[in-house]
Amino acid sequence: MKAIGARVKPWLRWAILGGTLFFLVKVLKENWQSVTQIQISASGWACLAIALGITLLAHTFAGWVWSQILQDFHQSVNRGWIIQAYLKTNIAKYLPGNIWHYYGRITAATTAGASVASATVSVLLEPLLMAASALIIALFCSQQIVAKYGFPALLLQLCGLGAVLLSVHPIVLNQLIQRLRQLKGRSSPEPASNAQPFQLDHYPIVPLLGEMGFLLLRGVGFLATFVALSPITPDQSWMLLSAFSVAWLLGLVVPGAPGGIGVFEATALTLLDRQFAPGLILSVVACYRLISILAETAGAGLAQLDAQLGQVD
Repeated sequence: MKAIGARVKPWLRWAILGGTLFFLVKVLKENWQSVTQIQISASGWACLAIALGITLLAHTFAGWVWSQILQDFHQSVNRGWIIQAYLKTNIAKYLPGNIWHYYGRITAATTAGASVASATVSVLLEPLLMAASALIIALFCSQQIVAKYGFPALLLQLCGLGAVLLSVHPIVLNQLIQRLRQLKGRSSPEPASNAQPFQLDHYPIVPLLGEMGFLLLRGVGFLATFVALSPITPDQSWMLLSAFSVAWLLGLVVPGAPGGIGVFEATALTLLDRQFAPGLILSVVACYRLISILAETAGAGLAQLDAQLGQVD
């Protein structure tokens, strides 16, 4: 069964990516004329610039949250260096496989002085906390989503949130840490006592709140992008924030979509098609994807520049 799963998994990833891209191309073809009619005013360009700045700030803040996770594991790491490493590795999520940014962060954390086990658990914990944050934000803003999809949608969100919050409990995480120690002890000739001990002594409330801040910043960037193309009401803002959280979460967890490309856009179109014109949504998600990539590229470049200036000093 494992051999069959290993063979099917790459094809499944390509099928998911191909299916979402086909859906987007189909919607774009049907609404191409309305997309081309959308114009961006001077104030709209200002909103896009604000969205870029907020998105860059969000990624920088996410780097700080990752450094907090490592410190909660009692790892003595330099926050500034960890944030730089986070920004420099973030762009690697667009490579095929969608794992290379995690590999880069593990390597960076161990270079900064963290143990391999703590670095590995930290990069596993980070997306779980992000998923929990997305579900919490979606629940707070889910009135319109529930009105469209009914109570089962709310129940599914609650069950998913409960499962994720349980998975990041110290009891569960410390069991995982213990197993990693055992595996390391079997593979390493060094005595287990020489390994740098670490565990989570309390529920990761601060990192969870930090990831909520990261998602809220990303959501505000999405709202600013939307406002650049079309005005929205306060009630629509909450609906957009909820839809963004769900779309971003699916882009995070669905395999076969590096950086969530295709999945995020298709989900946003599905959730918002009754409230807004498809051509408008297509334009917004395309602009936001471009802004996200520009912010991640700028973050990586600025982090590299800061590291080089630090070496010169």
